[in-house]
Amino acid sequence: MKTLVVYLMAGRATPELAAAATDGGADVIEIGFPFSDPLADGPVIRRAAERALADGMRTRACLDCLARTRELLPDTPLIPMTYASLLEAYGWERFADDARAAGATSLIVADFPAGERPELRRVQLVAPTSTDERIKVAAEQTDGLLYLVTLTGTTGARDGLSPALAGLVERARALAQKVPLYAGFGISTGEHARAATELADGIVVGSRAVQAADEGAHALRTYVASLREAIDA
Repeated sequence: MKTLVVYLMAGRATPELAAAATDGGADVIEIGFPFSDPLADGPVIRRAAERALADGMRTRACLDCLARTRELLPDTPLIPMTYASLLEAYGWERFADDARAAGATSLIVADFPAGERPELRRVQLVAPTSTDERIKVAAEQTDGLLYLVTLTGTTGARDGLSPALAGLVERARALAQKVPLYAGFGISTGEHARAATELADGIVVGSRAVQAADEGAHALRTYVASLREAIDA
């Protein structure tokens, strides 16, 4: 069975939205910690981050959001996604400890390359531009799965699946041995989801899920269910 990861921005309604996403068929919830300069994120997630920051969602509030989500979803993997500057300001070890205490299963630091701070267990990201050496290091150090950034650029819905994904999966399969490969960036429709999971072990859906979440829990549940149906077809 292929894995469906749904990204949501941390906020006051996020625990209930995460529950709706899992009801729709999400296997893993990725919770974005808002940052003022999110280099990897496109306009949808940038705007969501701006709203979250305006609503007071700083690191401590995001950790509280994570803990409330864990209370609602005791068995669902929860992965905070953040940026190195936030961890630097909060304290690297302190953040890792507090995130685990709040229920984090792992961690994604979007702008921190493999090889840096290897003691910080986290999901590593690789892209079509990554060298074979970089993919191998990332695979050796990653926590549970390897996140394949399917395109060069920022997050956001696209009209079609990135043509670079097949080649990246082929390289990663050869270099990462048995590490599960999850594809993200630009995946937004059932068609994208089905095509991506024919290549990878799972997918991460962000921008379109955030848009659905803006319409409420029912809309998010319905959207996630459409992805689940397409993946399982």
